[in-house]
Amino acid sequence: MEAQDNITVENETDVVNNNSKEPENKTEAKLEILIAIFLGITALLTAWATWIGSLHGGNQSTNYTKSNNISTEGNSSFNEASQALMMDMLTWNNIMDYKLEVEMAESKGDEDTAELYNTKIDALKLSSCSEDFLAAIEWAENELENNDNYVTPFQMEGFIDSYYEDANAQIEEAQVLLEQGQQDNTNGDKFGLVTVIYSLVLFLLGVVGIFKRIPNRMVVFGIAVVFLAIATVYMLTIPLPTDFSFLGYFTS
Repeated sequence: MEAQDNITVENETDVVNNNSKEPENKTEAKLEILIAIFLGITALLTAWATWIGSLHGGNQSTNYTKSNNISTEGNSSFNEASQALMMDMLTWNNIMDYKLEVEMAESKGDEDTAELYNTKIDALKLSSCSEDFLAAIEWAENELENNDNYVTPFQMEGFIDSYYEDANAQIEEAQVLLEQGQQDNTNGDKFGLVTVIYSLVLFLLGVVGIFKRIPNRMVVFGIAVVFLAIATVYMLTIPLPTDFSFLGYFTS
């Protein structure tokens, strides 16, 4: 009888132990499923962050190259504008010299000489003066005639700036592209940081199984989820590349 009682007690103990292990096994199974799901999500997010970061890097290189090329063109245009301004100044000096000859000839009553120099002035205006320069000359002549105020065409408001409009526009465009390239560089670095954090999450999810006790596994898993959430929220604050279109990669 005593032996039978011992067997009965042992059986009851085994049943209790089995019953206590069932919830633990269920928790472990659920945890493993969650780990697998989060491993997949993190892997996808890591691939996404790496891809977008590389696109930012490509845009950075493109914008830097364009900025450098346009800046070179802008500097060339600036030099051409300076040369054109100097040529127009020389032309204006020639016109004033001819006008002086006209006045001297008229003062002597030499109409033929005066007519000759007037013809030279007209020819010089026709061959060497742009429309803007002619308008500035007309403005200067009106100032002298109406206000008895001697000025040069280059004193007309905004006239000298007009020589450098194209150059300034190109230099400004180059600066904008340079700033875009710098922003792409910054955004690419940010996506690189996100990738690093996702790699840490993958590491934590990978080592969860090393721990024997369920509470320890859940702690490590919880830390991984927190880092995953932080990295994802941070990634959503980073702008996508300029003119980015995900569907465009499949339709082009």
